Parts: sequence; structure tokens; C-alpha cells
Amino acid sequence: MKHAPSLDDLELFALVGQAGGLAPVSRQRGVSVPTLSRRMRALEGQLGWQLFERGPQGYRLTARGRALLDETEGLRAEARRVRQLAAEPAPVEVRITAGSWTSAYLAAQLPRFWQVQAGWRPSFLEASARLDIARRGADIGIRNQRPQQSWLAGRRTARISYAEYALSDSVQGYVALREGAVETPSSAWVRAQHGEDITVTASTPRMLADLACTGAGRVVLPRFAALLFPVLQQVSPEIGALAHEEWLVSHHEARHDPPLRAALDSLAAVLTDPDLRRGLVAPD
Repeated sequence: MKHAPSLDDLELFALVGQAGGLAPVSRQRGVSVPTLSRRMRALEGQLGWQLFERGPQGYRLTARGRALLDETEGLRAEARRVRQLAAEPAPVEVRITAGSWTSAYLAAQLPRFWQVQAGWRPSFLEASARLDIARRGADIGIRNQRPQQSWLAGRRTARISYAEYALSDSVQGYVALREGAVETPSSAWVRAQHGEDITVTASTPRMLADLACTGAGRVVLPRFAALLFPVLQQVSPEIGALAHEEWLVSHHEARHDPPLRAALDSLAAVLTDPDLRRGLVAPD
């Protein structure tokens, strides 16, 4: 045997053997009868076996042919599986941009709003700065205000409230983002109201919360985000100056695409669930 036979040729051989002729396989696989005939002859030459008895009644398997048919069942089953996978459309990537705490919340709730078999695949883009949905920098944005542009569509999901958190109410001082980091409204509020009391700075909101968990100071968090840190307790009233609406935003035309529509509906379900987001005030 000069060369190992191809899986495709073995599959065609099995189809011809099961059909008892070339014509049915030609119609099924879109391969001409002369081509099938040549490939079966070539396969016999490669193996050094006569696989068929050819006659007026068609192609009948020889003993060698029947043995080969039995031996190749596993290979043929694998070929069918691969062909089925190739025929299935790949899930559409949906890019979702949100701030640090909303991104963390969505990551924690992922099994509630997405499964592998869904027709879309989430791609999370954590960003304090807004990505341009109109220019397709992202497909879905979770924003802190209603979209003003006519080409954007929005759905209000909640009103988000903030408070100070620490290991206990005896903790003094505050943690805040370092100068030069992308500023957030909560960190800006800390600097404006308690600038002289800042004890430690860091480059990300997540690190601020981690520092607060060590007792380094108080941290200002969205109340739903504080649920990620069970050791922290609320040590201030709600901070009214930081409360804001939350909006689920997408391009007004693209939102009708089935994958994007499915993603929007799934995200809305977890963003509006008050049992999942304690501290969230449902919209009127």
C-alpha cells in the first residue's frame, strides 16, 4: 500500500457498498459516476484488495469489502460528527461594554443569562470611558444615563445607589483612585468630600475594594457591588449625589438582529432583577 486511503474515500466506499451501486451515491454526494468509479478503483489499488464484484446488478461487496466496511464504522461516525459540527453556524460575538462593577456583576451572573448553546457569545469590554456603539466599537453598552443620540436605543434598567463600606464603622480614612487613573464619579466624590482623609490610592476600583477589605480605609461602592465583598458593611447613609439611572444601550437598527436581541433580553433580565441586585431601586 503506497499511501493510506483518505477518510473521504473510505466514506464513499462505505456508501457505495451500502447502496450497492454508484448512482445513488452520485446523487447523494454530488460526485459524478465516472469519478466515483475511478476513486473506488484507486482505493482498491491503494489497499491491494478487491473490494467489489462489479456486474449488471451493480457493486457487491467482496469478503474483503465487508470486512473493511465493518472496520471503518468508527472512522465514518467521526466523519459524520465533524461534518455536522461544520454545518452548525458559529455563535455571533456580542461585545458588551460596562464599568468595572457592572462587568463584575455580569461575570458573576453569567450562568443566569447565557449558556454555551446560545446563538451568541458574550465578549466583555470593561471600560470606564465610553466605547462608540454608533461606530461599532461595541454592540451593547450599560450606561449611567439615557442615550441622547437618535441612532441609539436605550432601556432603563434601574436606579443605582451608592454608600460607604468598610470592615466596621470605626474605620477612618478613605481609599481612592490614584491621580492619573481614569476617574470615576465615586472616586471624584471622595476627593471632593474627603480629600484630606485619603489613606491609600490604587489604579483600579477593584483594588480599592480589596484594600477596604484589609481595613485600609472606607470605599465608596454601588450597593449591588458591595455584595461581592461579604466582609464589608455599609457605614454611611446612601450618597444621593452619586445615585444615577442605569441604561441598556444599543444601536437602534442593530438591536433587531436576532443574536443582539437575544443578548439584550438576557442582560435585561439580570440587570432588573431586584433579588439579584439588592441595593438597586427598580425604575418607576
